[in-house]
Amino acid sequence: MTLKTILPGKLGFGAAPLGNMFRDIPEAEALGTVEAAWNDGIRYYDNAPFYGAGLAETRMGQALAGKPRDQYVISTKVGRVILDEVEDVSARDLGEKGDVFRYGRPNKIVNDYSEDATYRSIEDSLKRLQTDHIDIAFVHDVAQDFYGDEWLGVFETARKGAFKALDRMRDEGVIKAWGLGVNRVEPIELLLDLDAPRPDAFLLAGRYTLLDHGRALQRVTSKVAERGLGIVVGGPYSSGALVGGPNFEYAPATPAILDKVARIKAIADRHGVSMKAAGLQFALANPAVAAVIPGASRPGRIAEDRAALNEAVPADFWRELRAAGLVNPAAPLPDAA
Repeated sequence: MTLKTILPGKLGFGAAPLGNMFRDIPEAEALGTVEAAWNDGIRYYDNAPFYGAGLAETRMGQALAGKPRDQYVISTKVGRVILDEVEDVSARDLGEKGDVFRYGRPNKIVNDYSEDATYRSIEDSLKRLQTDHIDIAFVHDVAQDFYGDEWLGVFETARKGAFKALDRMRDEGVIKAWGLGVNRVEPIELLLDLDAPRPDAFLLAGRYTLLDHGRALQRVTSKVAERGLGIVVGGPYSSGALVGGPNFEYAPATPAILDKVARIKAIADRHGVSMKAAGLQFALANPAVAAVIPGASRPGRIAEDRAALNEAVPADFWRELRAAGLVNPAAPLPDAA
């Protein structure tokens, strides 16, 4: 079973904002955003225990309770176990992610990629999500942005533990697919080079976007496509930078990034193209990409994303981006521009 056959559409819902990402989101607003996604026809929801220390999963479980379970797909992640014990949120070491979830729950987060922890993580997620099965499980953040120079050791622990557990669960029919959920290309490249185990899919956040896609093109997208696997693109708006926000890669955008955004926007404005449409349609033009999951914390954002997906973008827009050197020469573009 391939990722494209599992997923019910090209537009999914990224639940990180439901964990109070960057701000303290009112409960009604969070639940209303999931409801807006459902009413829009979105049937793929991605989550993780890490998002607000279980808050995002709990909220999604509440929002989807009562919906027919055979009508939607859920992916979540393993590698972190959420305890009942609380901790000082400001003292957490989140690598490059800093204060992303400072407004989440104060429950202690334990990084654990062992086999036992993988089973426990899935069990805990099932309870928070109020469901009886997970469709796709991603091993979360086994990469440099969280573990620095130690990341290869963490990857090796996951190879011996989480990878094997999820491979077994997939083969036993407990889950439909598994892979990595990361913000870096190198762990995907490493897993693809292993003879076993056999992943099905990857969630790559921030690394196949209009602003940053060269390394993914060079190292992994063609391999993924050739093997019949698939990529879910997270963060297609580059933490908001592409659509006028102040952040890129969860931190204030650099002058170079802001300049690139301005150059792309000038071309987009000339062609009457929205930046959201440019971001989503660029990512989906790659044959390795099965879906995009922009995060949303306000109900109105869902309609914007749907409109961007369906927006008519002239081929001349893509040609001008290419001519201006704003996309990699090897990047597939819509309409073969």
